[in-house]
Amino acid sequence: MRDARELLGPAWPGPVRWLLGKLLELGMRLTRQWRYDDYRLETACGLRILVLPGVANPKLLRTGAFFAGSLDVAMLTGRDVLDIGTGSGICALVAARRARRVVASDLSRAAVRCARLNALMNQLEARVDIRHGDLFAPVPGERFDLILFNPPFLLGAPRDERDAAWRSQDAAVRFAAGLDAHLAPGGFALLLLSTFGDACESFIDELRSRGFVLGVDARRRYINETVTLLRVSRGSGA
Repeated sequence: MRDARELLGPAWPGPVRWLLGKLLELGMRLTRQWRYDDYRLETACGLRILVLPGVANPKLLRTGAFFAGSLDVAMLTGRDVLDIGTGSGICALVAARRARRVVASDLSRAAVRCARLNALMNQLEARVDIRHGDLFAPVPGERFDLILFNPPFLLGAPRDERDAAWRSQDAAVRFAAGLDAHLAPGGFALLLLSTFGDACESFIDELRSRGFVLGVDARRRYINETVTLLRVSRGSGA
């Protein structure tokens, strides 16, 4: 069995890459690109994405655009899709172009407003049902062929709804506990994790403890982190 660290990729990028990462972060801060509280209009995956204050920018923070760009046609066509923690809505909107049905949810009210605006901007509002709530709470009793989740990477109590995109005390436990009840027969989840943050190994451990099988679906190494898209499926005995 591959251990959690192996699934996440290289633990450290090396001293040169670490230094380059710090310089990149400083440059972003100096140019004000790192700020959360700006309105920004981005283009990614053929979509126009308006990022509202308090919502994670999928292009500047990289993970959202990487996740959305990893969703291929065969994976989405004809499927019922749930996008948990949708943020700006980029993954849900990519899915909506091919999927049979898409539900997107987020704990942040600002993110829900942002995703709804982006659905309107891209003329996909009729194909995405955007709901407010935490993890599986907005979809009681519903099952999906594909569940997408870009979770908080840090352990700890979030200060507010905005910080909940980064930090949670128990997201790994609750996601793993609720996943089986919301997967359709033959369904699977795609979970995005990073070598940045101390919560990512917990997701792997919790899912494995409940009998799920994990494999690497996509991976990208940046200057200061490696991000990995894991495919989470039921085990043969489930």
